[in-house]
Amino acid sequence: MARVLYGIHGTGHGHAMRGLTIARRLAGHDFLFVASDDATGVLAPEFPLRVLPNLGTVFKNYKVDLGATLARALPPLWNRKRHVRRVLDIIEEFKPDVCMTDLEYFVPRAAEQAGLPCLTLDHQHIITCCRHNLPPDMWVDAFVQGITPRLLFRPTDDNLIISFYAPPVLPGRRVRVAPPILRESVLALSPRDDGHIVVYQSNSTHDNLVEFLQKATEREVYVFGFHRERGREGNVVFMEKSEEGFLRLLEGCSYVIQGGSHTLMSEALFLGKPVLSLPLGAMVEQRFNALYLERLNYGLKADITALTPAVLKLFESRLPAYKAAIAKGVFCGNDLVFGLVDDFVKTGVLPVATEKTAAVQ
Repeated sequence: MARVLYGIHGTGHGHAMRGLTIARRLAGHDFLFVASDDATGVLAPEFPLRVLPNLGTVFKNYKVDLGATLARALPPLWNRKRHVRRVLDIIEEFKPDVCMTDLEYFVPRAAEQAGLPCLTLDHQHIITCCRHNLPPDMWVDAFVQGITPRLLFRPTDDNLIISFYAPPVLPGRRVRVAPPILRESVLALSPRDDGHIVVYQSNSTHDNLVEFLQKATEREVYVFGFHRERGREGNVVFMEKSEEGFLRLLEGCSYVIQGGSHTLMSEALFLGKPVLSLPLGAMVEQRFNALYLERLNYGLKADITALTPAVLKLFESRLPAYKAAIAKGVFCGNDLVFGLVDDFVKTGVLPVATEKTAAVQ
């Protein structure tokens, strides 16, 4: 049994669910998490956890609130030496064999000072560790917003990127790209088509989305993540947060309308559900996900501020083609990822990809 110190990004639930799934599967090892915000509620019921601030993004009116984001980032960055010292104290107490990070700032820095191997396991580094053919309107944003995963959350010596798309890895990088990690509750679902639509927006759904859904379709639409969690307006039903309720509706929906979250997109594709993606313009990772979703013919990307019924009509006309393309994809990398992480935990080194394994997707 090895000891693993695992730093988790706290905003949203995707990072925490990924870490929780890994720790559950590799129960033969001893995990201690370092996290904050939303992640604590996901991880603390099952695993020991130390709370430490982390950098995060603040949203308002479907945009990044730059002032609030900077205000949130400055205190932990100003006190970074103290926070790294706290992690070093945790290392001295817990005595981990290796460290892991999912877009967490302090654990990899403390691991470097302590001389411990550290594995970066996330999706965001697909932006900076892989080669992309981007449209011109993404060049500037990809460069500017790529500074965050390139510098603040810089790659470690070993990097495992989880993604439903697999662009070529840049030369000279110790990087593996593997299909998504799916939680057991998703793997247990039996997908079917009951005719309804599931809508999920984790970052303050834009108000015009409801009017769009009422005009564009007569299907029953279940909306999660809206500032309203009860009641109905025509065919639009507002749902309160519930993993069980959400998965039940996801299991039987015809398709998914969502932002650009990689976690939900991967779960929907695994269940054979095409996706209409409405990425946040200020979140370049979401725009990457939507771009590849469309390129692989798994769905359509659109601008939430400029939705018209014609957009949904076009999307629905392509549903058979989307479903056919999705049926050929690989959207569950659990066994591969668990094996790679287990090897890293035991040896401190991520297995190098051969030509065959590099082309797993």
